Amino acid sequence: MILKKDVLGKALLDYQHGQYTEDIKTYSSLDEEDILPLPYLFRSYEEMPSLEQKALELCRGKVLDIGCGAGNHSLYLQEKGHDVVALDSSKGAIEVCMQRGVQNTYCGEVLHFYSDPFDTLLLLMNGIGITGKLRYLDDILNKFKSLLNPNGQILLDSSDIIYMFEADEDGGHWVPNDSTYYGEVDFSMAYKNLKSDPFPWLYIDFNTLRRAAENNNLVCEMISEGEHYDYLARLSLK
Repeated sequence: MILKKDVLGKALLDYQHGQYTEDIKTYSSLDEEDILPLPYLFRSYEEMPSLEQKALELCRGKVLDIGCGAGNHSLYLQEKGHDVVALDSSKGAIEVCMQRGVQNTYCGEVLHFYSDPFDTLLLLMNGIGITGKLRYLDDILNKFKSLLNPNGQILLDSSDIIYMFEADEDGGHWVPNDSTYYGEVDFSMAYKNLKSDPFPWLYIDFNTLRRAAENNNLVCEMISEGEHYDYLARLSLK
């Protein structure tokens, strides 16, 4: 997913260069407007949620940090002695990573990335969201498999956003009956005078992820559950 307007990259570069004056605004098809605080995108290990900390502690060997952003996870893993490649489709994000000291970077989509295999693929901050639509999940899982060593692992977190839909008296939820998966959300981002075109993003519940993994000869296990429908999962080759 290459964004024509690098809103994220512009914002990260401003913060990196000491020009922080405002945050990123996000807009979604769920009719929600939100703020993405720039300081949060430069957080230390101590400031990370417990699911992120757990994922970083589970990383082993050579790591591909997919959707690396400002490079927080890559920098932490480098300091722990891991061989890390930080990957992001945002040119500005990759520039920030390099300025902060990330040694190995790649700017582009993971589907177009080719390399010797890794021991760990890391996708945090709902990194699996880059799939965009549920129908593309098989393609991206197969790409991940091609980047894994035989004993490798994929560590990812996501959220089941069913809680955002109205509940009935029986505990069920009213979701749009338009044949699309309820975790498919369209987003756009705005920062200063830039606004991105809408782009698709996927939130996936654990059971749906597990079924997709099994269909692609992957083992999927729940590692940890967060306090608000979020979870950390590990996928590995059968």
